[in-house]
Amino acid sequence: MTRKLTILFDLDGTLVDTAPDLMGAHNHVMKKFGYPQKSLEDIKHIAGRGAWIMMQRTFRDEIKDEKLKKEMVKEFISFYAKNIDKGSKPIKGAVEFLKWAQSNKILMGVCTNKQEKLAIDLLKKINLAQYFEYIAGCDTFDFNKPDPRHLTNVVEIIGGDINKCIMVGDSEVDSQSAQNAKIPFILVEEGYTEKNTNQIPHKTLIKNFLNFENIVKDYL
Repeated sequence: MTRKLTILFDLDGTLVDTAPDLMGAHNHVMKKFGYPQKSLEDIKHIAGRGAWIMMQRTFRDEIKDEKLKKEMVKEFISFYAKNIDKGSKPIKGAVEFLKWAQSNKILMGVCTNKQEKLAIDLLKKINLAQYFEYIAGCDTFDFNKPDPRHLTNVVEIIGGDINKCIMVGDSEVDSQSAQNAKIPFILVEEGYTEKNTNQIPHKTLIKNFLNFENIVKDYL
């Protein structure tokens, strides 16, 4: 029997442009606590790293009080959870590709360093959740990307084969995860990263998911 292909996806900056809502939450917190707000370009490159890291970049030179930092991160997550789908949109071509992949019986999972409940809620609200056999967040297991088990556990849970699997992501964390799991990595350009594309090891580079099935067919 031919083994089914499994595709694992990162979420923020890969499947969905979540930066507008992440920045909305960030600036809500900064305004509420009396600190300067940021522009999207200021911290878009770290928007996919999680609330704590995203806020830490803001705290670095301005806030030293650890208790205050934790309060601000708590407020960030609370506000973001309530406004998670206000401006977030699927990356161009993503919906069409996911439909094609599902119709071709390709197994699909999400491996994100976003909290699991937030990832599931977002994907449900923008009507993408139904395409995935499993959605794993930073708190699903006792480890997360770039630990390869974040990927390999999902593959095992959905009944895939790690030897017939690819990872799609937008950052060096995703690349390292795929490398650690020994699977091919496909990089989405202009994602949430501080690195240039030539600094992130990848097998294939894509701008979006338009005609992505032509690349995937090589792995079937």
